[in-house]
Amino acid sequence: MDKLDEKVVNTMRVLSVEMIQKAKSGHPGLPLGAAPMMYALWSKCLNVNPNTHLDWPNRDRFVLSAGHGSALLYSTLHLAGYDVTIDDLKQFRQLGSRTPGHPEYGITDGVEATAGPLGQGMAMAVGMAMAEAHLASVYNRPGYPIMDHYTYTLVGDGDLMEGISQEAISYAGHLKLGKLIVLYDSNDISLDGPLSNENKDNVKERFEASHWHYQRVENGNNIDDIIAAIQMAKTTDEPSIIEIKTTIGFGSPLAGTNKVHGAPIGEEGIQSLKQKLNYSEEEFTVDSEVYGRFREQVMHRGQALEDEWNRMMDSYEKEYPSLAQQFKNSYSDRYAKSIEVPHYKPEDGAIATRTSGHQILQKIAQSMPCVWGGSADLMASNNTNIEDEDTFLSSHYAGRNIEFGVREFGMAAMMNGIALHGGTRIYGSTFFVFADYLRAAIRMAALQQLPVTYILTHDSIAVGEDGPTHEPIEQLASLRAMPNLNVLRPADANEAAAAYQIAFSSRKTPTILVLSRQKLPTLNGPTTLNNVEKGAYVISPSHKDKPEGILIATGSEVSLAIEAQKSLREKGYDFSVVSMPSMELFEQQSIAYQDSVLPSDVDNRISIEMGSSFGWDRYANKHVAIDTFGASGKGNEVTEKFGFTVENIVNKALD
Repeated sequence: MDKLDEKVVNTMRVLSVEMIQKAKSGHPGLPLGAAPMMYALWSKCLNVNPNTHLDWPNRDRFVLSAGHGSALLYSTLHLAGYDVTIDDLKQFRQLGSRTPGHPEYGITDGVEATAGPLGQGMAMAVGMAMAEAHLASVYNRPGYPIMDHYTYTLVGDGDLMEGISQEAISYAGHLKLGKLIVLYDSNDISLDGPLSNENKDNVKERFEASHWHYQRVENGNNIDDIIAAIQMAKTTDEPSIIEIKTTIGFGSPLAGTNKVHGAPIGEEGIQSLKQKLNYSEEEFTVDSEVYGRFREQVMHRGQALEDEWNRMMDSYEKEYPSLAQQFKNSYSDRYAKSIEVPHYKPEDGAIATRTSGHQILQKIAQSMPCVWGGSADLMASNNTNIEDEDTFLSSHYAGRNIEFGVREFGMAAMMNGIALHGGTRIYGSTFFVFADYLRAAIRMAALQQLPVTYILTHDSIAVGEDGPTHEPIEQLASLRAMPNLNVLRPADANEAAAAYQIAFSSRKTPTILVLSRQKLPTLNGPTTLNNVEKGAYVISPSHKDKPEGILIATGSEVSLAIEAQKSLREKGYDFSVVSMPSMELFEQQSIAYQDSVLPSDVDNRISIEMGSSFGWDRYANKHVAIDTFGASGKGNEVTEKFGFTVENIVNKALD
């Protein structure tokens, strides 16, 4: 490291604390301590091209899992030449700025992933490395390494204490993701005080037990040692962690204490820091030599590498035209526009939507070669394997069936990383009740506008003998409350087919498919993609122009509502039946359409759903619902106990 390198590092430090001071809010501890490792990575090891932003498929990926250190990332992106200006730095943490409090994908140029909820960034990095390994195995040919990059993430003590980190560490080691490199900012301080008050893990033994390559750099200010460790990490076929010993808040008056973790160091603190660093630039001022050094090492190198990759792709396209076209299509919406699904007839008989979902998935996988996914050790129950395809393993990364293991939270976060990487369409599955394990990662998918698909089966108390621990009650209502998330609960095989089409053609919204274990009749009604896309439709109309009441149902309860409609007609009452597979999609329709389905002058409306009544008040004034936990017993007996019978619905309608 020469004097100019030292000046670049100190510029990164000072810009970061100046941003935080101006905002009167932020986390200076990590930027001051971790700036050398950030510079070592970006200047000598990370292959990215700020000129083309995030458009180069074979760029290295970097995730700041310790997202509270965002000021350091923004300083780095600015110096590297991304579209992050000095004015952007001055607007750190301000409303509407491009430099929010934690890194947000799609808001700030160069940010690969939204980070901040600790541990998830690391798991997303594992997903990115999985995607790289899969695409390389599918598309690379001798002399044409068109997918050949590394994934890096910077983590802190908090990341490694979160339970999701072990799910990610375990799976990455199992898969031998050798192109995944973790930089661990090891400063022995947590927010509340010394790390020893909370955690005494032997990091080396923990990672080596999970089949990782471990290194330790004693001096976190020694850029040459950090670069050497990164280069060494590239020589192993195991994922790597480099524990880099740092001082939190390095150079500041409160260095080495938890007090510098999450509060500005003050004007006096900044002046003291500048004196210790021998730094003389004015506030938010960068020496031209600093720009020159950093951009030569990052932007110019990246542009040359991308130009070389583009020339290779031109030759690859001539030699492997079909593969090249498939690669391009996988990075576009081309496949999503050609989804094929089966059609079902009433005479086909009753079929569980998890079973029809399996059949539908096969058709989608055939028409979309970029689709892959799996399950949290429930593939046989979820019916989510792709037939005649191999398992994704370290010995065969081309496999399209991912066995995530019993790692629900990790699975969902890895799915986010796979989606962020690009080039594939990812799905994951488990039982619906375990959506609670996925929730934090589902929220991150919705926030990042990632079109991932969750196939969640065993959707209600009809699970029966497994009892209340496995019977979802509040999950539908709670997931429907999440912004930018489509929750679809299909009533039969044809609604399931439409729901799968919606999920796998989505561009910016994750989708939850809530599927039944029990068999459901194929309904004789207007079940079309157009109707399901609208979220709700009249599946069985009243005989009169104006119904005397409306039965609104989802999933398995739609067929029950139709039976209740028949019984009501025998008693002289004319009701319509509305299938509402998705409240979210229905709310997006015009007022005129909503009124055509749920006429405002029809007051007698009954919602029928095996779940919480919460949220149904906007559509109905009576509810056949469950606002307690379920029970263990035969499925039909449990559903009858909770009032899901024709008789109870009729009585509710006539009450």
